[in-house]
Amino acid sequence: MPPLANRPFLKMNGIGNEIIVLDLRGTNIRVDAAEARAIGKGNHEGRPLAYDQMMVLYDPVTPGTAARMKIFNIDGSLSGACGNGTRCVAWALTEGTPTQSLVVESDAGLLECTREGQWRFAVDMGAPRLEALEIPLRDDFADTVAVELPQPPPGADKLGPFAAVNMGNPHAVFFVSRIANHDLAALGPQIEHHPMFPQRVNVSLAQIVSRERIELKVWERGTGLTLACGSAACATLVAAVRRSLTEKRATIALPGGELVIEWRESDGHVLMTGDVELEFEGRFDASLFERAQA
Repeated sequence: MPPLANRPFLKMNGIGNEIIVLDLRGTNIRVDAAEARAIGKGNHEGRPLAYDQMMVLYDPVTPGTAARMKIFNIDGSLSGACGNGTRCVAWALTEGTPTQSLVVESDAGLLECTREGQWRFAVDMGAPRLEALEIPLRDDFADTVAVELPQPPPGADKLGPFAAVNMGNPHAVFFVSRIANHDLAALGPQIEHHPMFPQRVNVSLAQIVSRERIELKVWERGTGLTLACGSAACATLVAAVRRSLTEKRATIALPGGELVIEWRESDGHVLMTGDVELEFEGRFDASLFERAQA
């Protein structure tokens, strides 16, 4: 019997960002890339398990934290951070308890989560990394506020320079006058795999509505077009502030809903606040993993 057979899971979303939460604390079970891909191709009682990110919870390593997270994209690759998924994890770990805040570990560091309502959570996503080789970019640049993409794919030359930010994942944010004028479904995969980005990149098109509001559409590395991406929303606000386009607190409107993002003055951390939703819960069918092994 495959180790993940009959394991309980939660199917959730954070403003449309499709999330699976799989709690493996207290076990020796580990998820590999093939199993992650198999889950994304499966279904439960006729409902698809396709996800943007799967948040796998292991026993914590750092004292005082609730869990250690590994974050899988649907193609089996790993993601360093997922703010929408982290809010889903916070709901899963606090629902039915008096706990109002907790800290979880991720590859991007320690993330503090605070309950703001029954379905609403804030996550401290930490400080952005802005140095070119930390993001990382292939080439070193003195300033990552406006970087020209060398040899851009067809159509990308109309986007102008991008702002590079790492919020646990590398992000390239293009500020455009109108998002609808650009085909992100076509441009996204080409820019994601451009040689400028040695670890690939999340690609965002951002349209400034006011100094307190930005519209955003995101192509996520390893996932594709998504209804929402929390780390991209954080990266976009940071990029907008660095270009003097918005205040340090703004609403980011994505196709799936809205997030409130704040780049905090006191410590330079970026805070994300938004809602989550539980779609259904279930247990994995053994046939998912038997097919993957075959």
